Amino acid sequence: MAVVASAPGKVLLTGGYLILERPNAGLVLSTNARFFAIVKPLHEEIKPDSWAWAWTDVKLTSPQLSRESLYKLELKNMTLQCVSSSESRNPFVEQAVQYTVAAAHATFDDNKKELLQKLLLQGLDITILGSNEFYSYRNQIEARGLPLTPEALASLPPFSSITFNIEESNADNRKPEVAKTGLGSSAAMTTAVVAALLHYLGVVNLNSTKEQHKEKKGTADLDVIHIIAQTAHCLAQGKVGSGFDVSSAVYGSQRYVRFSPDVISSAQVAAKASPLQEVIADILKGKWDHESTKFSLPPLMTLVLGEPGTGGSSTPSMVGAVKRWQKSDPEKSLDTWRKLSEANFSLEVQLNSLSKLAEEHWDAYKSVINDCSGLRPDKWSEQASEPRKKVVKALLGARDAMLGIRYHMRQMGEAAGVPIEPESQTQLLDTTMNMEGVLLAGVPGAGGFDAIFAVTLGDSGSNVSKVWSSVNVLALLVREDPRGVSLESGDPRTKGITAAVSSVHIE
Repeated sequence: MAVVASAPGKVLLTGGYLILERPNAGLVLSTNARFFAIVKPLHEEIKPDSWAWAWTDVKLTSPQLSRESLYKLELKNMTLQCVSSSESRNPFVEQAVQYTVAAAHATFDDNKKELLQKLLLQGLDITILGSNEFYSYRNQIEARGLPLTPEALASLPPFSSITFNIEESNADNRKPEVAKTGLGSSAAMTTAVVAALLHYLGVVNLNSTKEQHKEKKGTADLDVIHIIAQTAHCLAQGKVGSGFDVSSAVYGSQRYVRFSPDVISSAQVAAKASPLQEVIADILKGKWDHESTKFSLPPLMTLVLGEPGTGGSSTPSMVGAVKRWQKSDPEKSLDTWRKLSEANFSLEVQLNSLSKLAEEHWDAYKSVINDCSGLRPDKWSEQASEPRKKVVKALLGARDAMLGIRYHMRQMGEAAGVPIEPESQTQLLDTTMNMEGVLLAGVPGAGGFDAIFAVTLGDSGSNVSKVWSSVNVLALLVREDPRGVSLESGDPRTKGITAAVSSVHIE
């Protein structure tokens, strides 16, 4: 029987660059863009002579890339060997498979290991699918002569194939031209594969995670998924990142403080010499000191994401430039980081204050949001009669904090010589922040040309989409969805429309 798991993409609202170092926190929102992993047996039954087999088959299919990879999984030491074209390899899925199977071996007793062996001898058939929102379909929309609007995006079939380079004269050599929207596709994909495999092999029960998500508990099953997904993702990337993208793929929207890198870096060394199940057993027992605290946008607020269409930015090279600047000018960089950290904290305080006000004074909160959604921010203070004053004060406080964050991010970019908030983005963000009903606008994560975000009040998001469209910015169908990794009821391709499209109200 097939197991289908999904994990969300992310938007890092605050914490760009700072989140790389403990104890700095970042606010990360999980989204309705989801990666799905479908795991089922490759063979109907086990062959009679299977007791002598030292390996089993693994097939990985990625329909959107028109790719299929075949592997042999050695059952003694859990290593995968690709037996199809090396061009179609996916290191994230490879590490996910190896470490998940090794984790099952490391945690099962002898009886369960026998059942695991039988399950593995049937082979693993893995299919991965990403929501359209992870990829840029701007070229297809323009080729069809459609306007750059959310409606045009919504008209594309779910899980559309990703465009191929047309220049290649030999069709067989075409490589997928994957333009991404910066939602953390590799982290969501790795997490979905790890979760689906762990559930399929009986290591975790994803059914129980529904309640855990509601209560935002870091429970045993979610923690196991988190540890293995972080390990697989870091090893596939070849470096230990901050891990906020994997953490939000597992637990959903949150305030995040990174784990100490040693917990995985020691595994990178050990993996070269020790059997995988010993390595993963040590990692599972390791000191995971990350912090993941419940956080999401206050009620009646909407996350809107835009794709400027100016080509992406390389996050690792931008991070490298910022690190070099820190070393060359420690005093100035420390001062900028401190001010940026204060502005981040201030935004967090104001957003939490708004959530609390919504809880305690719903009628006043709702009426302020509704009124301000149709007004430019310079008119909001006119709404400040009692008991609405506190809500207006927190809204304006959040805006000031965001302007501070943007200012210090620009300073950091200029000093490090990288376009964290490029001039073209600055003009666009200033225009956006002055529109009716817009609370915040900025560049998510490490910044650059990948994307812009806005947080809007009430129904003002559709107005933002129209203005963006007029300046060649495509508003995406991405919204906040605080849900983390989940067990799905079936193959998402049979549902007709993606959850993302069906949940977005298009004017």
